[in-house]
Amino acid sequence: MKFSHACIESLTAVLPDEIWSSAQIEERLSPLYERLKLPVGRLELMTGIKERRMWPAGTLPSDASATAGRAVLARSGLKAPQVEAFIHSAVSRDMLEPATAAFAHHKIGLGPHTQIFDLSNACLGFLNGLVTIGAMIDAGQIRCGMVVSGENGRPLVEQTVQQLLARTLTRNEIKPFFANLTIGSGAVAAIVCHEDLLPAGPKHRLLAGAYLAATEHSLLCQGDTAGSGLSMQTDSEQLLVAGVEVARATWALFEKETGWTRSTPDHLICHQVGSTHRRKLYETVGLDLAKDFSTFETLGNTGSAALPTALALAAEQGRVKAGDKVALLGIGSGINSLMLAVEW
Repeated sequence: MKFSHACIESLTAVLPDEIWSSAQIEERLSPLYERLKLPVGRLELMTGIKERRMWPAGTLPSDASATAGRAVLARSGLKAPQVEAFIHSAVSRDMLEPATAAFAHHKIGLGPHTQIFDLSNACLGFLNGLVTIGAMIDAGQIRCGMVVSGENGRPLVEQTVQQLLARTLTRNEIKPFFANLTIGSGAVAAIVCHEDLLPAGPKHRLLAGAYLAATEHSLLCQGDTAGSGLSMQTDSEQLLVAGVEVARATWALFEKETGWTRSTPDHLICHQVGSTHRRKLYETVGLDLAKDFSTFETLGNTGSAALPTALALAAEQGRVKAGDKVALLGIGSGINSLMLAVEW
């Protein structure tokens, strides 16, 4: 998978103001902790996640996505009427029909001559969106597109806390719910365009990538609606084992497709899950952890928004500079992996 003309013209992340610490979540779960004699501090110790952020109650995914979409347009040198394709890529959706992209498109104020649709693929959705827009540009179908993700983890965490307090579960029985407590909220948007629309100078180029599907593991993490909230159960241990193995195999394909080696990237940005996942992934693939830029410590796992938010913040903080080579290491339940080479 190679790209010829597609560039990320602008990329912006928007973070909620409300902060939920792991200690606060554990305090809400104190009856469970006391009954099962669980050590306080377990959540942060096992995940490395100190806190995560949440949108105000009642926020819709399209509200979050639209906030990021308006922010990226404000930073962009391009205008709303130039956006010819619009993809909402989050796990979170307003409803089954119509597409959440329809609501977000209207709230952002994009023009009518825009192909809009949802593209949802667990935590890989945003990268899938970049690839889709990039392919449409290289095919000559469009000149400019936008991909957004607005993830709202609040309903899932709220529902999980309620379930854990309402049911008499054993230590083993609470394990499938543990990953839910790492989830946070956030939004991110990117404008991708043909290089001819950009001024002279450095460009954030999509270069190439590789992908792999290991759908025999699709039962390891499953989420759905549950009343007014959300429900998800995860076999975290097996998902970690299978996930890093899929990442290892995808990296081998990535090297062949891009011509890069393990030493080529200046920066590595992987999907933000937690400290154990990050360490195991880099050990298994044989990559330098010192090149990693992480956000999970203060943002948790924000689904499809996690990896692009990390990239946006790394660039904003000056960690990723013009000309740097960046490897985006995406992985999502299903299990699917997508890795992209970007020259910033």
